[in-house]
Amino acid sequence: MREEQEFTASSPADSANGNGRYTAHEIQVLEGLEAVRRRPGMYIGSTGTKGLHHLVWEVVDNAVDEHLAGFCRHIRVTLHRDGSCSVRDDGRGFPVDVHPVTGRPAVETVLTRLHAGGKFGGGGYKVAGGLHGVGVSVVNALSEYLTVEVWREEGHYRQEFRRGDPVADLVRLGDARPEDRGSLVRFKPDAEVFETVEFQFEVIASRLREMAFLNPGLSIEFLDERTGEEIRFRYTGGLSSFVRYLNRTRTPLHRDPVTIHAERDGSVIDLAIQYNDGYTENLYSFANNIRTHEGGTHETGFKTALTRVLNDYGRRTKILKDDESLSGDDVREGLTAILSVKLPEPQFEGQTKTKLGNSEMAGLVNSVVGEELATFLEENPQVGRRIVEKAVLASRAREAARRARELTRRKGALEVTSLPGKLTDCTSRDPGESELFLVEGDSAGGSAKQARDRRTQAVLPLRGKILNVEKARLDKALSHEEIRAIITALGTGIKEECDPAKARYNKIIIMTDADVDGSHIRTLLLTFFYRYMRPLVEAGYIYAARPPLYLIRKGKQHYYAYSEEEKDRIVARLGGVTDKPQRYKGLGEMNPEQLWETTMNPATRTLIQVSLEDAMAADQIFDILMGERVEPRREFIEQHAHEVEELDTIG
Repeated sequence: MREEQEFTASSPADSANGNGRYTAHEIQVLEGLEAVRRRPGMYIGSTGTKGLHHLVWEVVDNAVDEHLAGFCRHIRVTLHRDGSCSVRDDGRGFPVDVHPVTGRPAVETVLTRLHAGGKFGGGGYKVAGGLHGVGVSVVNALSEYLTVEVWREEGHYRQEFRRGDPVADLVRLGDARPEDRGSLVRFKPDAEVFETVEFQFEVIASRLREMAFLNPGLSIEFLDERTGEEIRFRYTGGLSSFVRYLNRTRTPLHRDPVTIHAERDGSVIDLAIQYNDGYTENLYSFANNIRTHEGGTHETGFKTALTRVLNDYGRRTKILKDDESLSGDDVREGLTAILSVKLPEPQFEGQTKTKLGNSEMAGLVNSVVGEELATFLEENPQVGRRIVEKAVLASRAREAARRARELTRRKGALEVTSLPGKLTDCTSRDPGESELFLVEGDSAGGSAKQARDRRTQAVLPLRGKILNVEKARLDKALSHEEIRAIITALGTGIKEECDPAKARYNKIIIMTDADVDGSHIRTLLLTFFYRYMRPLVEAGYIYAARPPLYLIRKGKQHYYAYSEEEKDRIVARLGGVTDKPQRYKGLGEMNPEQLWETTMNPATRTLIQVSLEDAMAADQIFDILMGERVEPRREFIEQHAHEVEELDTIG
């Protein structure tokens, strides 16, 4: 075991006669959990991978809420071989007595009724993440089956459900020992609902690790029966340990993270920050253990306080000149920070809880961070000087970048005169049908220009390897010719100005050779898009082309293979070939007809869409693979080398 510590009623006659009547007969009433199964995306965001894992979060969050209430110390999450997932905790266990309104056991009520739960001010929980009260009932509705077991003083109970409906009544199995207190929920996602029902180990492990960091002393075990892999998460250092973990591949500017803990007006504010010598900002915020991906009022309060305090300190210590002022971007360069707030009645935007809206939290966090951080800087002048001096360098680079950025801004969205000279543009001005191919090398770029559909496909050849933006500030990146060409061609702006609505192409396709150098160039481009145009990644605009590896001939017929296995299958099926399968070393070896047929024709090509599931994990991967430190990269390669099916030694 790896261990990490530290409801319908309608009249067919009226609805089918086309007379345009709109009466009560046209109103559908969906009872129970039918609405969830009819429109699952409204409750869990999507029916893809993200929605699938949201089921796990809902159940785990309930267990963590028991910890917040002071009753749970251990949680065990298991991925079973039949595709189900179970969550066991040692909290108080679901109530099993009869509910006064529904006349059914409380545990059944919670699992079959929307907006039923103990987190609406009834005294069951002082602080909780699952305040919308639809969580576990939605999991029940979207599962092929769900079983719940409860251990309480009253005894050991069990009940089973199928697609949200009870199979039988709650059954008492016997007495429960004191040490067996708690609940177990086991569910199997419904393949009729989800696009995929295969849980991803690393996605779940990452979230459980977060929960352990945010709740010092809580032990979370995670077992994958499919592979036998098991991890235990337990950290006593809390947010300080979290920040150290995130900065483990970076070089910190100061040894110990700055930590702040305060309790005000019934709310708890925890913060840990540590600067490093990098150029990216890594700020993650939470409210009642729920990751607030879109930030919110608590983040606003923190950012405001950080900018104000560092400016005040810089002026007071004469590090800043009288006419100098640090922006929010300046003071957050190289910052790794975890902000966690706990409050009795959080107002989240949307069921998936991505943004905190409580207005009072902005002022509360602003006040607390302002006071505590100012005190820390006064008591630690060397650390304060390093942080402010780094921010000053960022400010001066920002001004240089502003001047360089003007070179990349287009005068008008459709003014061809402002586009880079090497861009061969398409004739369409509809971004929804327009594609931009970023092609490795002039030779392949020439073939792509001949092969393309001139109406909808544009080609921008790239010479050599672009700058690794993970190791460079914005001003240096904007002085790089290839990067300027990409920014200008897309027209979206970069960083905080990046707006997908301004994109001239809704498909940006990275087309590189199928070799080591091609993989490196693709990674450099992905690093650039993630760090400088992340909204395009989040909007699903970034793709990678998949060129073939082999050309296989038999007589006048030819076939393309995209992997060694596919090549072997084709050769075996054909019973021999005319020539030895030709291995493409690069895109430039294909003539325009072959390039169109295999890689550019929308009817026959294969594109890989780049998606962003976990920003924190993505930050870590880019830092490991493209950052300054060699040792974390070596360790990553050694750990994942066995996952590479074919070592490409060509090129």
